[in-house]
Amino acid sequence: MFPLPEPMRLALDAARRAGDAGEVPVGAVVVHRGAILAVAANAPRRLHDPTAHAEIQAIREAAAVLRRDRLEDCDLWVTLEPCAMCAGAIAHARIARLYYAASDPKGGAVEHGPRFFAQPTCHHRPDLYTGIGEAEAARLLRDFFAARR
Repeated sequence: MFPLPEPMRLALDAARRAGDAGEVPVGAVVVHRGAILAVAANAPRRLHDPTAHAEIQAIREAAAVLRRDRLEDCDLWVTLEPCAMCAGAIAHARIARLYYAASDPKGGAVEHGPRFFAQPTCHHRPDLYTGIGEAEAARLLRDFFAARR
């Protein structure tokens, strides 16, 4: 087994922190030319904001650091397949590459549901890389939801 790339390790750490805080354990990291720009975790409950998904939080932080709305030279690493809202934000931010760990058959919008990036109305499609850190991300989610049943 290969060691996980640093951005995915950081995303998984953020996901763990989110789960410990009672949020769905999802973490995201934005990388710009090899440098970590943003690390974020799900925070809708903490921030009382339904849009405070890890991906949105990381994109906002990276855009603020770079002082621009287009992140065409950035990569996004996330522990769970993005939902439709996050896929839309990824497209609007022009993220170059999307790496995600676990698939989400119920709420995902990349390889499941609306398959956002395959729609003719989607004007930007990032390169996709899936399954990196999948077992650990899926375990975090399973354990989180099992503890709440």
